[in-house]
Amino acid sequence: MSGLAPVAGDPERAPAVQAMFARIAGGYDRANALMSMGIDRAWRRIAVRELAAAADGDVLDLCAGTMDFSGMLADRSRSLTALDFCQEMLDAGRAKAPTARIVCADAREMPLDARSFDGCVAGFGIRNVPEPARAVAEAFRVLRPGGVFVVVDFFQPTSWLARLMAGTYNRVVLPIVGGIVSGDASAYRYLAESMAAWTDRAGFEGMCREAGFERVTGWELFPPVASIVVARKAA
Repeated sequence: MSGLAPVAGDPERAPAVQAMFARIAGGYDRANALMSMGIDRAWRRIAVRELAAAADGDVLDLCAGTMDFSGMLADRSRSLTALDFCQEMLDAGRAKAPTARIVCADAREMPLDARSFDGCVAGFGIRNVPEPARAVAEAFRVLRPGGVFVVVDFFQPTSWLARLMAGTYNRVVLPIVGGIVSGDASAYRYLAESMAAWTDRAGFEGMCREAGFERVTGWELFPPVASIVVARKAA
C-alpha cells in the first residue's frame, strides 16, 4: 500500500483504513497521550459511568482500537469482548485487558450472537466505519433488552467555540504532532479529515433512533471538541 491516506467519507475505504491503523498501531498510544494530554481518559470515565449497571454484566468494547475502554472495564464486567477490524491495534492493547475476549471483525457484520450483551461502548471509532448506520444497527442487535449503547467521538461541532477548538486541533495538532510521533503524517491527516467528514451529534442520535434505540441523549464534553451519546434499548 502507498503512504497516502484513504479519503475520509469514501464508502469503499475500509481496507485502506485497516492497513493505515496497522501501520500506526505500535505508536498509537504514545501519540494519543501527547495529543490529548490525558483528557481522553476523563472523557472515557464519563462513558463508563454512563454504562451504569450494564458495566457489571457482559460488555462489548466496539471499535476497540488499542483497548483503552477494555482496560477500564476489565475488572468490573462479568465478561468483556473487544472487537476491532485491525488485529495489530488489538495486539498493541492486549495487555490492558488480558482476560478479554478478542474479536477481529468488521463492526458492520459482527460475528456475535444477538442479545448477548448488557452494554456496548465505542470510543472514537465508529466514524471510521464506512457505513456507520450498519454498525449502530449491529450494536442494537447484539444488545439485550434494556441494554445501553455509549459512544464518545469527535462529532461535527456546532457551537463557535467547539468549531474553533476542533479546527485548531484538526489542522495543527493531529497532522503535526501525530505525524512527528508516529512517523506517518498521512495517517493523521486522514484522522483529521475523518472528523471533518463525520456527522454532527444530532445526526448520530438520529441514526441511533432509526436503528431502534429509545431514550437517546447526548451532550458536549469538556473541552467541547468531543461529545457523548447514550442510547438505550427498550426493556
